[in-house]
Amino acid sequence: MDIKELVPKHKSDFDRINDLKKLSLDQIRPILPDLLEWLQDINWPIAIEVEEILIGFQEELVPHLKNIFNVVDGQWKYFLLYGLIKRLPDEVLVELKEDLERMLYYPTRDEIDEELDDILKKLLQRIM
Repeated sequence: MDIKELVPKHKSDFDRINDLKKLSLDQIRPILPDLLEWLQDINWPIAIEVEEILIGFQEELVPHLKNIFNVVDGQWKYFLLYGLIKRLPDEVLVELKEDLERMLYYPTRDEIDEELDDILKKLLQRIM
């Protein structure tokens, strides 16, 4: 089976989520960017389940998160910071420090609109 077939197709696609939960991290790895897209709105029914799958990847998420930090989608950043990123261990946060500082001290319009400064300060305090 092509792993791409297990990328959820809609916001209530629990069948695919349940199939993903049966796989190893190695099997899921190729679709990490696709799964991160399901965290664009934490109110989607499958979002928390996707987050539970992704948290197992820890430092492997860093390059994908850095890519997301460069898109114009403050809401996605908000949901990631308050959810998945907040749950990452400090040693992984250190790898995101430069991006977190950039968003705090030199925010883009979308980051200002989402009022990310509080969560950014809390995350940075953890690693200072």
